[in-house]
Amino acid sequence: MTDIRGNILVVDDEISMREFLSVMLQGEGHHLDLAANGGEALSFLEKNSYDLVLLDLVMPDIGGQEVLERAKQIDPDLLVVVVTAHGSIGSAIEAMKAGAYDYMQKPFQIEEIRMILGRALDKRYLARENIQLKRELQQRYQFNGLIGSSPSMLELYAWINRVKDAKTNVLVLGESGTGKELVARAIHYNGNRKDRPFVAINCAAIPETLLESELFGHKRGAFTGAIADRMGLLESGQRGTVFLDEIGELPFSLQVKLLRVLQERTVRRVGGTEDIEIDVRVIAASNRNLEKEVQEGRFRDDLYYRLNVIQVQIPPLRERREDIPMLAQYFLEKYAKESSKPIQKFSKEAMALLLSYGYPGNVRELENVVERAVALESASTILPESLRGLHRTGLGAVSPMSGDMPLPLEGLDLETAVGEFEKGLLVQALKQTEGFKKKAAELLQLSFRSLRYRLVKYGLDSGKD
Repeated sequence: MTDIRGNILVVDDEISMREFLSVMLQGEGHHLDLAANGGEALSFLEKNSYDLVLLDLVMPDIGGQEVLERAKQIDPDLLVVVVTAHGSIGSAIEAMKAGAYDYMQKPFQIEEIRMILGRALDKRYLARENIQLKRELQQRYQFNGLIGSSPSMLELYAWINRVKDAKTNVLVLGESGTGKELVARAIHYNGNRKDRPFVAINCAAIPETLLESELFGHKRGAFTGAIADRMGLLESGQRGTVFLDEIGELPFSLQVKLLRVLQERTVRRVGGTEDIEIDVRVIAASNRNLEKEVQEGRFRDDLYYRLNVIQVQIPPLRERREDIPMLAQYFLEKYAKESSKPIQKFSKEAMALLLSYGYPGNVRELENVVERAVALESASTILPESLRGLHRTGLGAVSPMSGDMPLPLEGLDLETAVGEFEKGLLVQALKQTEGFKKKAAELLQLSFRSLRYRLVKYGLDSGKD
């Protein structure tokens, strides 16, 4: 028998069989729980985690087949070896179809038990090793909340390491939802300023009338409501990092004042006359094309050049699709834990949908998609039905047949992926033609009979001819 020691649940209504297996398996060093019927077995399964279940199929109250089905719902990866009487091979085959790992027939030999259970525990151990390796791989390719192993992300991690200790201003550019603040935090918390403040300021979120006071502070009496001296956000980042998000939204009137701060390394509070020296590293970010903003006179060129000493461009998610499985799994584990749901993975069909979408909202949109799927899913695996809000076609979508869609590491069911894509096109065609099938057939360049066949195939045969 394998040297691996397992946590095993034995389910059998015959006391002599329970005693025999107890003596044998405990003698091999395994930890054992014994259940005399299906009800006890389910109680054990709901409270404990097992490597393997040795399950008698014929029991008086809850049959072994039902226990098997319930066990696989609780833990889809649980290995179950069923025990059946001689001549009842049909029930064992049905159990295998329902997810049993193997079966044994009574009466059985000790060596047979050793061989089957040893093989099963080896498989369980290997599966756990793979899970651990995947977690280690995920941790290896995470950088302060940034996740990905694509070449562009590995290059970004290396770039962060190179600039983390410099005092130079940094400009982070990228579409909305790509993780610009995460990059700024990674620079700060990996550098020599990590023990000092990190102050994040969203220039688009603060009303223009309050922004000057928020950035630079104010003196008592400087304006109505200024009842005391107040330090500004730039000053509060002393010896740390100030992150100016959406810098392209900064009003033109304040751009010259910020430029002075960057040049002189001093700040003057609203209503004050004293220049206060500050030591802050400025990281600015924008989802706008700032060069174009400069050309069109909406952003000062001198401020742009002052901020743009070092520039980093974060790639959109559609350009690093190989990172989608890793990101999706990270968000799945996060929200499954928050909602106390035993969801562990995506089905291959669901992952195919995630990979086929263009994500105009980037990583933030993927996170929202996964969070919604976790909220809707009732099984232990995310199924395509929980991703119905994800548009499979249209702006940003990728055809599974284009060659641009990367394959997940665990592989992909090609027929299912193509089927989901075809189904998505049918749904979109029916939507655009308000349910008229003849018009939908013309739109898809199909014969009416061919369209009807596909609609029946995917359960979409409704609406108007």
